[in-house]
Amino acid sequence: MKILLVEDDRLLAQEIARALREENFAVDIAANGEDGQHLGETESYDAAVLDLGLPKVPGVEVLRGWRKQGRHLPVLILTARDGWTDKVEGFKAGADDYLTKPFRIEELVMRLRALVRRASGHAVPRISCGPLSFETQTGVFELDGLPLKLTGLEWRVLECLILRKDTVVERGLLSEKVYEGDVGTDSNSIEVIVARLRRKVGKALIETERGRGYKLNSGSP
Repeated sequence: MKILLVEDDRLLAQEIARALREENFAVDIAANGEDGQHLGETESYDAAVLDLGLPKVPGVEVLRGWRKQGRHLPVLILTARDGWTDKVEGFKAGADDYLTKPFRIEELVMRLRALVRRASGHAVPRISCGPLSFETQTGVFELDGLPLKLTGLEWRVLECLILRKDTVVERGLLSEKVYEGDVGTDSNSIEVIVARLRRKVGKALIETERGRGYKLNSGSP
């Protein structure tokens, strides 16, 4: 998953980003509403964590701007404002979830995973694709019932593919989901990761669509 974190408290933002990266998330950080709104409108994210009390542009206005631009990424509001009117305003602006400070990182992670899973069209936490399964609540992949040991980059690519199983995922989208910020990648980087994944899950499970990208094939008719 690739997350946009819009938070003006630098230390808190670093703490959240570090914890999310330990859970294999890719994270981009914006320290004010103006930068956050721009990133949300121009980059591809699986979800956003949005503070309300932001400099330059308030969080609610950032969210309204995203929705006005047709951006449908799931948004979790994270704020110290716990009043009912603030929650109502956030949900009316288009928020999908709301978490008040102080909070536990574990709860934030679980809520983000649930938001991304539902946005991908999966109603249940466990997603299966042939011998491969993904427990979205814990982030654990299993092959034939045994846990898979994956690097962070391998995890992100495989998660992107299984959330869109039986659908071709273009190489460009995979790169956007795997790498943070403006990190440059050579043309073979995704191919190298996919090759490593095939050695771990089996060559037949990941199909190459020449000139387009990759598809995780469940074998369903």
